[in-house]
Amino acid sequence: MNNRENFFNAIHGKPFEKVPFMLDLCTSLQEEFSRQYNTRDFESLFGCPFTRAELNPSKHPVDYTKYFQELGQVDRIDEWGVGYRNGSVAHFATFVSPMSLFETPEEVWNFPLPDMLADYRWEGVAEHIRSLKEQDRIVMNGTVNIDIFEPAWYLRGMENFLMDMLADPEMAEACLDRIANIKTQLARKFAEAGVDVLVFGDDVGTERGMMMSVETWRTWLKPRLAAAIRAAKEANPEVLCYYHSDGDIREIIPELIEVGVDILNPIQPECMDPVEIYNTYVDRVAFWGTIGTQTTMPFGTREEVVEKTSEMLELCKERGKLVIAPTHLLEPEVPVENIMAFVNTVHQFNEKMRK
Repeated sequence: MNNRENFFNAIHGKPFEKVPFMLDLCTSLQEEFSRQYNTRDFESLFGCPFTRAELNPSKHPVDYTKYFQELGQVDRIDEWGVGYRNGSVAHFATFVSPMSLFETPEEVWNFPLPDMLADYRWEGVAEHIRSLKEQDRIVMNGTVNIDIFEPAWYLRGMENFLMDMLADPEMAEACLDRIANIKTQLARKFAEAGVDVLVFGDDVGTERGMMMSVETWRTWLKPRLAAAIRAAKEANPEVLCYYHSDGDIREIIPELIEVGVDILNPIQPECMDPVEIYNTYVDRVAFWGTIGTQTTMPFGTREEVVEKTSEMLELCKERGKLVIAPTHLLEPEVPVENIMAFVNTVHQFNEKMRK
């Protein structure tokens, strides 16, 4: 059974030979592994079968500088027009929101957004995805995720946007629809291009529960998420729709499943019990994550990493439906020995499964 066959069997709860796994490293950890192991091919180094497909870069980037004249200096501006001021630690930065001073929906509708739907940005993407599949890789979309709430508040500002949803519905609708119109088409195009796993995601949880009321989520975010998933499934019924939200989102898990989510990520163990969530929903959805990046990976001992990883491997060895992974990008404080403890524990467990 090759990697692709094994992954699809595992994710659908069919007989499989090994538990799939994944991990992502921040830039400083990539540099550390590159020095120690003399390679930047981390997928091969760890034996991880997942990879990402990206769009071609824009030939016509938007100049957003005029939107920051009253907002102060920024260190960089991304493709969507969000500004960033560098922090004092690693890659962490402060958002600077170019729509934060907007007063009317018309200003939102007139704000320029990137040309991600242009044909030239998709040239060769489907062919590249086919090539990756032929190399026995499972292909996900890359840095362009299908998120709607997060880009809206990045552009408008968190406080502004949360208030818009409660007190200025026309402004909230303009912000969300501008994003959702593009993201829904991106979902369709990625599905048509042949990605195996289409990454959706919006952080709507905190460690104490939902960031907003469930009714607010149902009003503003659920219908747009459902429309984007529907567009992807219409284009390719086989595509797996993966949804990411940090925090405690237990209140909306049944409704995420209802709108078509196939894989739920990351099941943050600092605020949800992965064993409980797995046992409750394993017949209805698959999972991806469960190994804490606020606790176990950075601050646990090597033995604690092995223990937590082994617990989840044992949980899913019969029923599958889990890609075991740290719950987020691994940050600079995560020791290399903890990362290798996670990787080696998975490999050793899978070797025993195959015997």
